[in-house]
Amino acid sequence: MNLIVRAAKIIDSKSPFHNQIVDLFIEDGTIKKIGTSIANPSNLQELKLDNLHVSQGWFDSSVCFGEPGYEDCETIENGLLVAAKSGFTSVALQPHTHPIIDNQSQVHFVQSKAKDAATQLYPIGALTKESLGKDLAELYDMKNAGAIAFGDFNRSVGNANLLKIALQYVQDFDGLVIAFSQDSDLKGNGVVNEGMVSTQLGLKGIPALAEELQVARNLFLLEYTGGKLHIPTISTEKSVALIKAAKAKGLHVTCSVSVHHLVLTDEKLHGFDTRYKVAPPLRSELDRKALIQGVLDGTIDMITSDHNPIDIEHKKMEFDLAKNGTIGLESAFGALLTVLPVETVIEKLTHGKAIFGIQESTIKEGSFANLSFFNPEETWTFTKEKIQSKSKNSAFLGQAMKGKAYGVYNQGKLVISNE
Repeated sequence: MNLIVRAAKIIDSKSPFHNQIVDLFIEDGTIKKIGTSIANPSNLQELKLDNLHVSQGWFDSSVCFGEPGYEDCETIENGLLVAAKSGFTSVALQPHTHPIIDNQSQVHFVQSKAKDAATQLYPIGALTKESLGKDLAELYDMKNAGAIAFGDFNRSVGNANLLKIALQYVQDFDGLVIAFSQDSDLKGNGVVNEGMVSTQLGLKGIPALAEELQVARNLFLLEYTGGKLHIPTISTEKSVALIKAAKAKGLHVTCSVSVHHLVLTDEKLHGFDTRYKVAPPLRSELDRKALIQGVLDGTIDMITSDHNPIDIEHKKMEFDLAKNGTIGLESAFGALLTVLPVETVIEKLTHGKAIFGIQESTIKEGSFANLSFFNPEETWTFTKEKIQSKSKNSAFLGQAMKGKAYGVYNQGKLVISNE
């Protein structure tokens, strides 16, 4: 569709129009003209919204949509609609499905379900068959089918030699390995961060060491093999320091942090509310501040919602038995602006595209229109009634938000939230 966007402030440090309030004329999915008071003789649809800001389209490096196998939690169609209304023009889909996305036919299946959506879906293939950590999956075939990286969702590869072989193998086709880092033996039966709160509540703790030891091991393997490694959703102060040191050595390592680890701490657990049961667990205030600093100094490359829909039957139950995970797409932007400046948030929501090999689109004349629309000043409260995901397991219910996503223009389609 053709469109004129009126009086939008551009937030794109690579654009010649950065921090300027302009109109954008979009024709056949391309930005044809940027200026002030662009004429509209053809009576095209116009987009006018309060305090409208626009940036390059946002990318989320970790989402689960359930389908195939867990459609009761979420479907690809609805998940992508929610992502678009939340300001995301592209998402990386975790292989957390049934069956696991560990071969090219599964990659093709999820792609076929997403072909008409405004938000583009990029599959992550499982690193090991059925994500069991025993044998490598069909990595090269999945790469050719469209998988952008390989990792087992929320599962560490316990066999160091298997991860070493994976890092060596994918270099033949410039593949990216994702290594969730949590030592399963040190985790044991832990369900929350090991510390004062776990002791007060009588819940079994997961020490920060369980993550840090695995991060250190994985970085040693990367130093030995070369290649590219992405460490997702780090959560501790020491993990930030380890990755910062590895980058200083010149290792090709990137990392992400989830929105909830930047905003929330394990103090939220005092009510035994399973909405706050996530993997890795919510950590201490000291860890949260270290993660914020890691974002600000560039150690942490990107921020993810780590969106993981879970049905009520597997979430609203005894804390020890409830599944880990929170939905996060709809609350991501508003929560982030409570702890970070808008320019940093936009940079961390767009920088991941380059890491995962997804084409970027600077806001300038002649570029394809891949745009996120938002208001960084609106204050509101996130309530269950505002959730459009099929599952309602949000760690941010009742949370005060600053800033709101309006929607996206991408793939020649405009999607605007009516919330």
